[in-house]
Amino acid sequence: MIVRFDTVDVDGLKMFYRSAGDPSAPAVLLLHGFPSASHMFRELIPELAGKYHVVAPDLPGFGMTEQPARDAFAYTFDAIAKAVSRFTEVLGLHRFAIYVFDYGAPVGFRLALAHPDRISAIVSQNGNTYLEGVSEAFAPVQAYWNEPTQANRDALRGFLTPQTTLFQYTHGVSDPALVSPDGRNLDDFYLARPGNDEIQLDLLGDYQTNVALYADIQAYLRGKRPPVLAIWGKNDPFFLPPGAEAFKRDVPDAEVRFVDSGHFALETHAREIGAAMRDFLARHLS
Repeated sequence: MIVRFDTVDVDGLKMFYRSAGDPSAPAVLLLHGFPSASHMFRELIPELAGKYHVVAPDLPGFGMTEQPARDAFAYTFDAIAKAVSRFTEVLGLHRFAIYVFDYGAPVGFRLALAHPDRISAIVSQNGNTYLEGVSEAFAPVQAYWNEPTQANRDALRGFLTPQTTLFQYTHGVSDPALVSPDGRNLDDFYLARPGNDEIQLDLLGDYQTNVALYADIQAYLRGKRPPVLAIWGKNDPFFLPPGAEAFKRDVPDAEVRFVDSGHFALETHAREIGAAMRDFLARHLS
């Protein structure tokens, strides 16, 4: 298997992405979360590339994708979703399954709302779109939504520290020694870039628009009934197991599975998640 590392111009924005597999095979778009980038899929891509064309971009402001100044690019989930939508068009991805994780969920579901006919299947790995999936860990973020003061904004800077990154990677993992330091160290490197802290705070503030969109996403799921696999780390401190179970309310045939891991479940269960995805995609993609 050969993995390519490329950069493509998307309306003046240079977006980095990884890809593998036969471009004529069914496509799978992998959308990462906070504070990571496409490197979080380094073990999943080989699990899928034998049968699928796998594409994993770095979102604007993350990883190796360009980080425009805040006065040149609005760091909102709507703007990021529009950039990813154009990215798929530039690459000629006309129909694809989406793998959504964390921030990748509001991005991927916006793609589905805007272009439902492009989405062949949905795999959610701790990619939430239900209120019952939101934990108390979001309380400081919700305080900022309710009162967007500088003090409440500054109170969120703790989310950007190496200690919090380590917590995200290891909480709920039975043996933290199984979690490679490579991913989280890269995340901390990208978070430490000049200006990235304000970008991330902008996105934490804008996350309220994702919650406001839950009803529309659920209506899409009920109306279109896309194939759904929700495979979650059951010990995630941010997005709770009821958020995975809730998919069955709108897509009764949704498959819900849990692995004994935390938020970044791929760090410990990439092989298991990859096998589940191959089985799921084989039944739903031609």
